[in-house]
Amino acid sequence: MKIKSALISVSDKKELKDILKILNRFKVKLVSSGGTYKEIRSLGYKSIKISNYTNFPEILDGRIKTLHPKIYSGILYRRKNNNHKKILKKLNFEGIDLVITNFYPFKKTIFQTNKHEKIIENIDIGGPTLVRAAAKNYNDVTVVSNIEQYNSLIYELIKNKGSTSINFRQKMSEEAFEETAYYDSVVANYFSKNSKNNFPKKKIVYGNLVEKLRYGENPHQEGAIYSLYNSLDLGIVQLHGKKLSYNNYNDLYSALNVTKSLPKNSGVVIVKHASPCGVSISKNKIKSYKDALASDPVSAFGGIVSCNFKINKSLALELNKIYFEIVIGNGFDKKALSILNKKKNVRIIDASNLKINNKLNINSNFDSLMIQSFDNKKITKKDLKIVSKKKPNKNTLNNLIFAFNVCRHVKSNAIVLTNNERT
Repeated sequence: MKIKSALISVSDKKELKDILKILNRFKVKLVSSGGTYKEIRSLGYKSIKISNYTNFPEILDGRIKTLHPKIYSGILYRRKNNNHKKILKKLNFEGIDLVITNFYPFKKTIFQTNKHEKIIENIDIGGPTLVRAAAKNYNDVTVVSNIEQYNSLIYELIKNKGSTSINFRQKMSEEAFEETAYYDSVVANYFSKNSKNNFPKKKIVYGNLVEKLRYGENPHQEGAIYSLYNSLDLGIVQLHGKKLSYNNYNDLYSALNVTKSLPKNSGVVIVKHASPCGVSISKNKIKSYKDALASDPVSAFGGIVSCNFKINKSLALELNKIYFEIVIGNGFDKKALSILNKKKNVRIIDASNLKINNKLNINSNFDSLMIQSFDNKKITKKDLKIVSKKKPNKNTLNNLIFAFNVCRHVKSNAIVLTNNERT
């Protein structure tokens, strides 16, 4: 399909210059809305303002810009349908062959402010509607719904001398519906969260692909990891080592579940096959590590060690004495990193920015989702009811709290034995 006309209405106006250059090269007629029109003109290109194109002004403080029959008829009419063509001719409407848009930054806004009115004004109506219309009519219309697709469009137009292929349009349509569904799910989840309704009648889970994994739990399974709710940010940073596998992520999160529930800046957890095999919360970092290791030194080999504090040189030297697949810390001293980096295969993870408050745990099996709130309650003496005649002393209570905390992170039929705040 030859691109003769394009509608451009974007919230994020970065990277427009290269797109305009290629559209100008192939003599594509441009129609654009308020802010986008000004940007196109400032970059030295011609465009028709959308209110002049429709002969209808932008109204309601910009809430109504692109919502007009002339726009949607031009996008949705089927080029090989003679009746559609007759209607457009009778109404003196023109076809729109390319739609380029991106949406108001709703997600960014909810992280920047708690002001409900401002958040509501960043719910985009026109953008998603344009995208859905163009994506539905992909047989005749090309839709670009994300800045990351600009280079693909440029390549496609150069390769096809100003036209796009059906395969390209279908791919852009698929990604467009993903974009609108994702955007709507962010809005829906904001309203659920705002009303403190964790379990609405229809639960929408959304995520961004972080990476496809080499395989899943076993080599015959496919695997990928998505970031829920926070773009591509998992809250952890890999500083060294090979890519993480499906099983690595599974073990890593098991370790972090225990670590992040320990007292602040205190505690070491060693995990093997998603189960803790050693935990200690001694304030002395070296002792804490050695106590956790002594709990089960056989299982610790090839496992994961997670520290709820910044790892220093002294501890790094101890950690390097046996093989761990993953070392996790709330940051690393430069000297500690240089010591740990000597082992090529060890994966080093900085979890200092990981936050786990008010998250939901999701488990999926057989086309069903089970969802529960995160078990991150800090157990204190106030949560305990003493029913025995003999009352525990302060030391016993502290050990009990430590034991309860570890116990909730092991699987059924395992037992937790503790003494002096170590397993």
